[in-house]
Amino acid sequence: MLRAEAVSPVRMQRVAIVAPWEVLRDTLVRIAEAGCVEIDRIEDGDPGGPDSATRRLRRARAEEQSAVLSEHPPNLDVLEQSGRIDLLAGESQLEEHLAGAVRRGTVAALAGWCPAAELPATAERVAGAGGALVPLRTPRGVDPPTLLRGTGAVRRSFTPLVRTYGTVPYADLDPTLPAGIVYVVMFGVMFGDAGHGALLLLAGLLLRLGRPRRLTWLHPLWPFVAGAGLAGTLAGVAYGEFFGPTGVLPVLWLNPLDEPVRLLASAVGLGAVLLALAYGAGIVNRWRENGAANALYAASGIAGAALFLGLAVALGAVYLGRIGFAFAGGTVAIAGLVLAGSGLYAATGGGPGGIAQTGIQLFDVVVRIGSNVLSFARLAAFGLTHAALGSIVWDGTTGLARMGAGALVAAVVVFVVGNALAFALEALVAGVQALRLEFYELFSRVFEGQGRPFRPWHLPVQHTEVAQ
Repeated sequence: MLRAEAVSPVRMQRVAIVAPWEVLRDTLVRIAEAGCVEIDRIEDGDPGGPDSATRRLRRARAEEQSAVLSEHPPNLDVLEQSGRIDLLAGESQLEEHLAGAVRRGTVAALAGWCPAAELPATAERVAGAGGALVPLRTPRGVDPPTLLRGTGAVRRSFTPLVRTYGTVPYADLDPTLPAGIVYVVMFGVMFGDAGHGALLLLAGLLLRLGRPRRLTWLHPLWPFVAGAGLAGTLAGVAYGEFFGPTGVLPVLWLNPLDEPVRLLASAVGLGAVLLALAYGAGIVNRWRENGAANALYAASGIAGAALFLGLAVALGAVYLGRIGFAFAGGTVAIAGLVLAGSGLYAATGGGPGGIAQTGIQLFDVVVRIGSNVLSFARLAAFGLTHAALGSIVWDGTTGLARMGAGALVAAVVVFVVGNALAFALEALVAGVQALRLEFYELFSRVFEGQGRPFRPWHLPVQHTEVAQ
């Protein structure tokens, strides 16, 4: 696989389904069974008369069932009388596609989309029914649907993180893998306890083994859970936390409660690095969406990146007393501000109203940069909260243990229940806060619009002939 393809959504091919009218049904049955072609829908197409499967399905008023398609044309009267709602539902979907077909003489055609890699195999399958799957040029102004790559357990487990935010535009980079890695890193910083992280890692491994059985539906997420647990364990090792400040582990980096300012500065620094990476992805996406000019003037492109980096250099130089670097950073920031202002003004109607609107938008861009950077301070804040809860539980445990053998049972109960509560509360809080930082601070720069998900028509096919 080419590197460019590895970081992009699956390449789509515009196709036409062409077949003689008498074999169009057989052709569509094979398309449905293959399950890799999205057929354009015609909203005003007539699905059939009073005896159609669609009308019979409405008359049945039965509970909705999964649709199934018959390989051979069924007797609709028999299906209705026998209560085969699943086959009626399949025939109803087939009728909708048949109604949307364009006919020229004895030939009919439908248009749609198919993953380019699946085109040869699907075309061969369709040819067996007497039809053809013909590649077409992508129409101007039409964006293909987006299908993210699902290869690998790790990538599949991170996919819901991106889909929760929205559908990646077809022209954009596929952020699934880096977004997942960034999420588990931020989660680990806030959930920094080697004992708690090890429990979460164990939960991920149990999901990998299909345990417990009632949670098998969570099996695809095991790399996500295990990754979050590993990140929390590593952060706990760095903090010297193992079910609290038990002294089992030495502090390798810093103790959050002893050095909160250092932890806070590190969290903001990590946020600045992540924002820089988000701007880099935004530049690539703006270029791929509408060319170099869009990448240059967009607030989430080169202009915004220059403003962000210029302000960062200027503030850092002032803090270090390097006036020359501060001047250089300020110059870059002003250049970014001018570029962003030019792009924003061009999108307005011009005149005094356009100038006022541009000024307000530029002010918002600058404020957002500052607030987004500072927002990463929550990584330190919730890391401190986790450490504080662990310290409270451990202090209560040791305090009871000093009261004699009779209080040992109470000490164990406090330790177990306290850690269970801290684990549940902090896992929830860290999960939500990492999601917030991912969506509002990072994805808002990576994406500017929404794509359309690829929805192939896929139905199981019953190959045994239905009674006539």
